[in-house]
Amino acid sequence: MADFLVIKLPLSDADVARWIVADGNGTVKTQVTTGTLTEAHAAAPELPVIVLAPGGDVATMNVDLPIRSGAKLRAAVPFALEDQLATDIDDLHFATGAHRESGLLPVAVVDRQALDGWLERLQDAGIHPYRIVADYHGVQRVPNTISMFATSTAVMLNDGGDLEFAIEGVQPSDALGFAGLLEEAQPADTTEPESDPASDDEPAQAAARHLVAWCDAGAAEAYQHDFNALRSELSSVDVHLMDDDGFTRLAATIAAGAGINLLQGPYGKKTEIAGVLRPWRIAAGLLVGALLIGLAGKGVDYVQLARQQAALEQQYSALYQQLTGDSRTPADPMGTADSLMRQLSGNSGNTRQVFLPSLMELATAVSQHREATVEAISYRAGVIDIRLTAPDVATLDKIQQLVGDSGRFSASIQATNQDEDGRVNSRIQIRETGA
Repeated sequence: MADFLVIKLPLSDADVARWIVADGNGTVKTQVTTGTLTEAHAAAPELPVIVLAPGGDVATMNVDLPIRSGAKLRAAVPFALEDQLATDIDDLHFATGAHRESGLLPVAVVDRQALDGWLERLQDAGIHPYRIVADYHGVQRVPNTISMFATSTAVMLNDGGDLEFAIEGVQPSDALGFAGLLEEAQPADTTEPESDPASDDEPAQAAARHLVAWCDAGAAEAYQHDFNALRSELSSVDVHLMDDDGFTRLAATIAAGAGINLLQGPYGKKTEIAGVLRPWRIAAGLLVGALLIGLAGKGVDYVQLARQQAALEQQYSALYQQLTGDSRTPADPMGTADSLMRQLSGNSGNTRQVFLPSLMELATAVSQHREATVEAISYRAGVIDIRLTAPDVATLDKIQQLVGDSGRFSASIQATNQDEDGRVNSRIQIRETGA
């Protein structure tokens, strides 16, 4: 668990600061030390600092708002509390805590000038606090129990529910009366009440309350009669002595996470990008190196491709000039190449639509006269030239007639001659009818 340097902020520069080291479990690690704020910072400069602010300058109030969190909540809180405050809300700073079990939202309210003054004093001493919390937020919250820290000058109180405050110059009973706790508390009564049917519909009596007070020796003596009087009004009153004014107990409780951090909104801690990235600097360096290597590889590929493109363009221009005699380089190489191919193939745009079907017709005709042999086939400009050998002219006529029977193609015998074996060598042309 992380350790914290917890500093009790002195009321003025003339007063001494006090500090201890405590961890997040609330375990105190050192004895209380006193001195200046600069000395406090030097005692543990590597630890995050929690500052206990004077409770008399911080009010804790409760609001019931449907908004749970976020910027809208921060904007709504000041207006929800405006009617309960005597100071202009523009002069105040509002910090919110976690919603209580009752659903109410606790809000710590402090004068901006006072908070600015605390921060200035801390920064002059080299202290950049992790949290600033009102000191009375260190009074532990115990359900159905009033917890109190009392000194000769002030009383800190937590009612175990939604109420917590610090008040100066009063006795414990005055603080309880101010909180309205004496009116709702009832002394314990061990006698069985008589049954009264008429009282069945009356409200239930308020639950009994218990007071646990921590006092230094001087306060315990000064408030002895007051505590005795409270025993007749509360269910129980337990008074415990402490060696100091409660700083150690308050600091331990707040180090464990209790209290509302005043450093919110405009006073919130700014994230230092360099500090966040520092643990990742090695990984980030490797990543940047890998990216640079990748970019260098892409650059080499680009150069090679550019050279290949230049060589192909040069070859294309030379071939184009050879075929056309035109010394100009065409603006659309692909379009020009397609046009040249059409010209070289006889300007036929439907080669597949003519060549393959005509071959099918020829194959059908020859298959019916197996004694005939196809020697060669050529295709140009929609016309198929076939050199064919047959046993006689009659066979040639039958093949010619079968090709023409489809109606789509016509066959014509262009030449014939008879070899020394008596077979007839011929040249036949097949083309689309009407072409």
